[in-house]
Amino acid sequence: MADYKAPLRDMRFVLNEVFEVATTWAQLPALADTVDAETVEAILEEAGKVTAKSIAPLSRGGDEQGCRWDNTAVFTPDGFPQAYATYAQGGWVGVGGDPIFGGMGMPKAVSAQVEEMINSSSLAFGLYPMLTSGACVSINTHASEALKATYLPKMYSGEWAGSMCLTEAHAGTDLGIIRTKAEPQADGSYKVSGTKIFITGGEHDLTDNIIHLVLAKLPDAPAGPKGISLFLVPKFMVNADGSLGARNTVSCGSIEHKMGIQASATCVMNFDDAVGYLVGEPNRGLAAMFTMMNYERLGVGIQGLASGERSYQNAIEYARDRLQSRAPTGAQAQDKMADPIIVHPDVRRMLLTMKAANEGGRAFSTYVATQLDIAKFSDDAAARERADNLVALLTPVAKAFLSDLGLETTVLGQQVFGGHGYIREWGQEQLVRDVRITQIYEGTNGIQALDLMGRKIVGSGGAFYTLFADEIRGFIASSGTELAEFTKPLSAAVDNLDELTAWVLDRAKTNPNEIGAASVEYLHAFGYMAYAYMWARMAKAAMGKESEEDFYASKLGTARFYFARLLPRIHSLSASVKAGSESLFLLDEALF
Repeated sequence: MADYKAPLRDMRFVLNEVFEVATTWAQLPALADTVDAETVEAILEEAGKVTAKSIAPLSRGGDEQGCRWDNTAVFTPDGFPQAYATYAQGGWVGVGGDPIFGGMGMPKAVSAQVEEMINSSSLAFGLYPMLTSGACVSINTHASEALKATYLPKMYSGEWAGSMCLTEAHAGTDLGIIRTKAEPQADGSYKVSGTKIFITGGEHDLTDNIIHLVLAKLPDAPAGPKGISLFLVPKFMVNADGSLGARNTVSCGSIEHKMGIQASATCVMNFDDAVGYLVGEPNRGLAAMFTMMNYERLGVGIQGLASGERSYQNAIEYARDRLQSRAPTGAQAQDKMADPIIVHPDVRRMLLTMKAANEGGRAFSTYVATQLDIAKFSDDAAARERADNLVALLTPVAKAFLSDLGLETTVLGQQVFGGHGYIREWGQEQLVRDVRITQIYEGTNGIQALDLMGRKIVGSGGAFYTLFADEIRGFIASSGTELAEFTKPLSAAVDNLDELTAWVLDRAKTNPNEIGAASVEYLHAFGYMAYAYMWARMAKAAMGKESEEDFYASKLGTARFYFARLLPRIHSLSASVKAGSESLFLLDEALF
């Protein structure tokens, strides 16, 4: 496996030249005095070093060794506790955290780049700080001041970790039927009882304490999702002076044996009258949890991007070194027995598909992160509402499309290696196994597509979509004729999605099955159009600079590849959507 190198040049390009984020931050008073170019540059450089040097070397060994369960205790692979301590001491767990409680206070557009680096270096390792950061978001937004003061400083510092406890054996996506209960106590606390499964980082040896956010139901809760509350349940109780007290009655019953992310502890967690504290309002737990979920869903998409980036770095190094056959146009390496496989058209197709997907995904995730920053920090109500609506629209696309392409790019990277990609020594098969979970957790990609189509498109009457489409049309109108090779197909892609959106909205009025039937292909058509917008913006930022740096020539060449070879996928996807739902219901259940 090639040594991981953080793609800092591309990150700088996206942040500074494509989106000019410093201009956005200057308009957000809460960030204006917190973020500057020098700080961001230092953060990116240091994150690149710690992930490449301290964490990436542990990836393969961690996969081989995995986590170990022993009588409710969980032990992570060799080197993980030490690497986590290094990561935490650098302040990286709290990079986006509230400065009041010891976080760095960086905007999401910056922390998104750090997330990519940590997940490229080791997806399994990156899950531990990711869950902690997400738990902190919910606590900081919804918990009492006392809970925030007690728990956030230790979580931002990385001394304590966090977990998110939603799923139960009988209740996956349908959280309304969970059975975990919370009984009120005279002192204002609650006794939480129930079993949760698939809990990432529910138990481990990386931190002194683990703070679980648990969905449960109060005794008088209404039925369904409107009766869910959120509780903070610590592994160890916390004394008044901040020191750790007795062990709470929460334990790990086992860990899952999985396809990938072997170094990430996926736990069955048992809560037996465990002491917990209400976060937010009673019966409003889903709202509090979804504050975290929007950030986590973007983070999962970034995991797909990160895996694709690591796979590409391995594949491009291999393609330059591996000698096999001669180029179709004749020998290129005259002094060698064969040419490097990068000369072959199909290898180039695979590499360019990976490169275009990764760089498009980096731009798109940064765009969504910037909208999250505006929604959180702007003092302009109209700007906040617009950003909120764009985040609502684009979050399911970011989670599902980036992770779907993450699997495609890791498989392509494996394919570049041929037979060597199927054996463990080269690391490519691990990336395929690891990234596969990203399409499943935080809401499967089918659920994300249904959310996009049902809630965000049909639910808003197309208004959220129009907001995004109008922005793209504004970009096209403001671009000169020199960008026509990109803006013309982009305009056609927007027109196509306009038509597709109107078609589904119309058909859904009389047939509710059309929403679910169209959802996955619609999300992918949306994703390719959104990436086209990103690539047009990147092309605009690079155009005219080709002679200054090869980077810009590479960017323009990849943009042309995207528009020529990947954007046309929208046509088959659109045809599938317009085929309607009828063919899905031709077979009676017994005929399957």
